[in-house]
Amino acid sequence: MSAVFPDPAPHDHATAARRRRTARRGRSLLFTALGVVTAAVVYTVLVAIAPLPAAAEAASASTTITPAAVQPAFPTWGSAAVGLVGQDDLLVRNGSMASAPIASMTKTITALVLLDKRPIPAGSDGPTITFTSADVDILQQVWAEDGSWAPVSAGEQLTEKQALTAMLLPSANNYAISLANWGFGSVSAFLTYANSWLASHHFTGTHITDPSGLDPGTVSTPVDLVGIGKLVVANSVLKQIVDTPTATLPGAGTVENGNKLLGQDGVVGIKTGWTDQAGHCLLFAASVTVHGHPLTIVGVVTGAPDYTNLWTDVPTLLTSVEKGFHEVKVGTASSDFGSYRSVWGDSARLKSEKAGGIFVFSNAKISVTVRTAPVTLANPGDAVGTITYAGAGQKFTSTLTVSKAVTDPGLGWRLTHPLLLLP
Repeated sequence: MSAVFPDPAPHDHATAARRRRTARRGRSLLFTALGVVTAAVVYTVLVAIAPLPAAAEAASASTTITPAAVQPAFPTWGSAAVGLVGQDDLLVRNGSMASAPIASMTKTITALVLLDKRPIPAGSDGPTITFTSADVDILQQVWAEDGSWAPVSAGEQLTEKQALTAMLLPSANNYAISLANWGFGSVSAFLTYANSWLASHHFTGTHITDPSGLDPGTVSTPVDLVGIGKLVVANSVLKQIVDTPTATLPGAGTVENGNKLLGQDGVVGIKTGWTDQAGHCLLFAASVTVHGHPLTIVGVVTGAPDYTNLWTDVPTLLTSVEKGFHEVKVGTASSDFGSYRSVWGDSARLKSEKAGGIFVFSNAKISVTVRTAPVTLANPGDAVGTITYAGAGQKFTSTLTVSKAVTDPGLGWRLTHPLLLLP
């Protein structure tokens, strides 16, 4: 006979069930808590190591600096143009720029063309020219035309440089014609060569019909004459001649430079001119130093009523042009180069690591170009970009750095800005 055990009481079953449910809930709450803690730890770690967004940088851009314009003191008569050796464009101009008679300034063209055909070797005065009775006849022709002249005699011998000096200093028409014949065989051949030479140098407003400039058909423009003057001072032979006050030459005797401004205000040449059609004219050059910069200024004035006006008004014009040059300070500490601004509120101004200058005339424009790179964190002195200034053929570039540190915002900001940190 087997033993019979009674079933457990109902309340014992309920108690066990409650215990099982309580255990399950405990485990569930534990796992949930562990999950929350784990998620919090993971979140904290992720935002703590997440890369920061780049600071909003100063925009890379280009702007322009335009200095104040300077008004030169132009003469009240005629036309004027002034340029600078080493710079193609004119500095200033005034009056008509049309072609007009240029009188004895033509002789600078005659000299340049002759030296193009028959250059004088360095260290030499060139070949010897023997003048003949034909040159005496030319002198008599010039006398009849009431042109400027210098003595010449049959059998006289001058070097090419001396003959050029006789033509340029006293502005001798007879030597201009004699040199054209010597160099090219005839005046006609000289004119053909000279006008071709002018065209090849893009002096399109210039055409010559005689080697001396007495003929009003010989014309040029102020713009072309400035370019021609630059070629004169670039030629070592002519540069020396036009800067010579007086010279003593075999046969011709002592000749004087007609440019009464020579040696004043830095003037080193170049050539006077006068006819009824051209008025009184001066093609001039001056070597000056402005703000430590050596400059050679070349200019021309035409149509003066007399030489007295030239000797008075040209120095005034030249001085006013010199005053038009100035050094524009760039990259200075007081300049505003922009700033970096982080999304967490930190900011730092940009600063240039060095200052410099751009030397310009009047209101010549200076371009300013800023280039910056993305930055998250930066320390003072860290290079974050460059600024470049350019104008008048010059360029100045400086490194841009931050004025103060752009620092990490810290864990607190990171925890509260997940959308800016996590993908």
